[in-house]
Amino acid sequence: MSGPDTPRGTGPATATEPEGPAMIEEHRVTDWWSTAVSRIRPGEILLRGYPVEQLIGRITFAEQIWLMLRGELPSPVQGRLLEAALVAAVDHGPQAPSIAAARMAATCGVGLNSAVATGAGLLGDVHGGAGQQCMEVLERVIGGEDATAVVAGFRDRRAYVPGFGHRFHPRDPRRDPLLALVREAVAEGGVQGRALAAGLALEAALAEGRTRPVPMNIDGATAIIYAELGFPAELGRGLFVLSRSVGILAHAWEEQEGGARIKGPLPRPLLAGYRGTPARDLDE
Repeated sequence: MSGPDTPRGTGPATATEPEGPAMIEEHRVTDWWSTAVSRIRPGEILLRGYPVEQLIGRITFAEQIWLMLRGELPSPVQGRLLEAALVAAVDHGPQAPSIAAARMAATCGVGLNSAVATGAGLLGDVHGGAGQQCMEVLERVIGGEDATAVVAGFRDRRAYVPGFGHRFHPRDPRRDPLLALVREAVAEGGVQGRALAAGLALEAALAEGRTRPVPMNIDGATAIIYAELGFPAELGRGLFVLSRSVGILAHAWEEQEGGARIKGPLPRPLLAGYRGTPARDLDE
């Protein structure tokens, strides 16, 4: 049995004593967030291998987005199409729930970043997801499915075909200029045109048997562009969110600058309708 003078580590108890922490190899720590996107060191910022000082003033923001997501700079045709899609989807007014929510948040005393996050957080499957969903439908048609059969499947389920029709616009004013740019890109050999052909086939199938056509909307037009540019469908939604965040920021800033406090969804003289139990007394 060891006594008080027994040197530490020489008695039988050492068999159960925990050893000191093992040294972790440096690369196991530095590789924890290892990335191919950027390298940041004192006095150095590399973005996909390019020094940031060489990019500043020489490439557009759309080209920078492409570089960060894809790892290389786009061709002029690719950059032009991406720029057009981002510009076209930037805003759709306060009636859009995401923008309305950002404006309301801005009147509640939160910071501008929180107001923008509130609006962007509303961009989900129903409001903001149609572009991604349309890209997935385009992939089916490009893969060989018949556009008429695809549309029939949606009609059988009483579902909307994502990317077509609009609640406000009989014909979305953003459709034609975007598709014209895609046609130009196809003519120049910058994109293949397969997504364009698939989108137009879906649009034609939707018009069959109807007195009023169901034209493509902004989600369908930008879905064609993002598909032609080779972006996966989920990233197509991310690009829409990136674009729409600019409009959300502008609206939140305008509301904040106006100085109004706590604006709800209805003007103050109006109250939400009530369809519950009529007023009653607890003692009845």
